[in-house]
Amino acid sequence: MDNLTLSFLHTVLNEVQSKHDWKASLDALFTSLRGSFVYDNVAIFLEDSRTKSMDIAYARAMGRGKTAEADAAWGELVATEVLAKKKLVLKEPKSKGRDRMAQPYLLGMPLNIGSKFRGALVFIRFGGPEYSDLHIQIASLQAFWSAALIERRDLLEARAELDSVQRQMRLQDDFVSTISHELRTPLGFIKGYSTSLLRQDTTWDEATQREFLNIIDEEADRLTRLIEDMLESARLQSKTLQFKFSPVRIDALVRDVATRVNTHHPELKIEFNLETLPPVLGDGVRLSQVFENLFSNAIKYAPGSKLQITTKSLGKRVLLSFADEGEGIPEDFLPFLFERFYRVPGERTVTGTGLGLYICKQIVMAHHGKIWVESVLDEGTTFFIELPADPTL
Repeated sequence: MDNLTLSFLHTVLNEVQSKHDWKASLDALFTSLRGSFVYDNVAIFLEDSRTKSMDIAYARAMGRGKTAEADAAWGELVATEVLAKKKLVLKEPKSKGRDRMAQPYLLGMPLNIGSKFRGALVFIRFGGPEYSDLHIQIASLQAFWSAALIERRDLLEARAELDSVQRQMRLQDDFVSTISHELRTPLGFIKGYSTSLLRQDTTWDEATQREFLNIIDEEADRLTRLIEDMLESARLQSKTLQFKFSPVRIDALVRDVATRVNTHHPELKIEFNLETLPPVLGDGVRLSQVFENLFSNAIKYAPGSKLQITTKSLGKRVLLSFADEGEGIPEDFLPFLFERFYRVPGERTVTGTGLGLYICKQIVMAHHGKIWVESVLDEGTTFFIELPADPTL
């Protein structure tokens, strides 16, 4: 192999390795080598581990095959034969004529991925010429690289899946620790104050009794909300939560929720910038739950900040935003905010289970909408909700 060939292969490999997407890497591979090995179409078939059938995973038309029929253009029968024989397969047209598109020359190369036979790489030429020994060698090299790229894709996907599982396990471990604390706190208050009221050796005045009973009542409510969040989260995850859809005026609903919140938290300053919106087809109770959670977040994580609520009509969709002027959330944490059990690190002084935003997202998705968050440190955080307008109105 001369220096020129080595330099060319080095350039091709660098181009292939520079791509982040496996299909882009394959594009670079087949395009770069097409000058030495001309073909019209190329396709990769991979075996389904469950059904043992061949499915096309990659296909590119680079020449005359761009207008060919799919069954002739991609060499599915050759791929099936490679699967059966687990070796190279060459197919030439039975007859020759003027119609070059009716004369496919097919070359099928086995793909061994991770030391196992996994599929076939098929090259198609319309109208020839026949595949030479040099062409077969180049095709074999391309099959080797293709297998390596697919194996790298599989490894990256497996690693991403493993990272996701490990993150979920860490979140669940954190959740067990958090929920233990969250359950013990109200139970401790309830047990402590009820025991004090039941003591026979002490007499409490009426004001003190009422104070103790109020604390017990509040902590019982807190415990109830905690249990409801856990049950709601489980029902949403298993898709068993029932929704009752009807036309809902979002601008009116958010005002009603804000009034209720202000009754219990008069210190929260709410500023409205509401457009008149078309109704959405939604469950008013569940959407109120979403809004209440966003108000609660603002109270907990941006205390003393003004909360600006904006609505806007986007034709067939409506947009709501809840913007506070708090400390903001670091950008690295934003992608995980809506995951089950997730809590921003360093916020251990704030009570919560990491279920609220997960519940919000599941409810919004059940309405065929989307919810997302944007944040700037030391400037504030904005939650956005986009919902489809009622198509029947």
